[in-house]
Amino acid sequence: MSDRLRPIPPDQLTEAQRRAAQAVIEGPRGALYGPFVPLLRSPELLENAQRMGEYLRYRSAIGVRLSELAILVTARQWNQQVEWAIHAPIAAQVGVPPDVINAIAHRRRPEGMLVDESVVHDFCLELQQNKSVSDHTYGEALALFGEQGVVDLMGLTGYYTFLAMVMNTAQTEVPVSSAAQLPE
Repeated sequence: MSDRLRPIPPDQLTEAQRRAAQAVIEGPRGALYGPFVPLLRSPELLENAQRMGEYLRYRSAIGVRLSELAILVTARQWNQQVEWAIHAPIAAQVGVPPDVINAIAHRRRPEGMLVDESVVHDFCLELQQNKSVSDHTYGEALALFGEQGVVDLMGLTGYYTFLAMVMNTAQTEVPVSSAAQLPE
């Protein structure tokens, strides 16, 4: 598998691509990597996507720890190695237990999750696998996170599904990571 949409050499960027890339580099990500490399072919889409992602990743109503958990569940459902390589170490750094990360990687329901982790896990998994969320799981998420939290959780699942689609199609190169690759 080779990277279909490799980085564009700086001297070949259009002005719109240069502006879009600079916005990502100057933001909290600090560099143009992962899904933003193929998305650079559509600068306006990149600009809008990265703004949504910046909110969801860094400021969502459910907080960074649970956002990272949602990202991992989504990455696993899409077999998305780049997202896994980037976010598994971040999830560990922000307090997602290694046993939870490992279970998700192996498509097992993690044991011993905190209540909020369990609700996020089940919500994201149901949404990915069933294309909807049961009344029970929705009610649990609503009780814990309120309407904004539920909407942000849907947003996280949808946004990282979009990025997985982009990178799976582009066959984006997996970065060096301390995380083990997702098993087949």
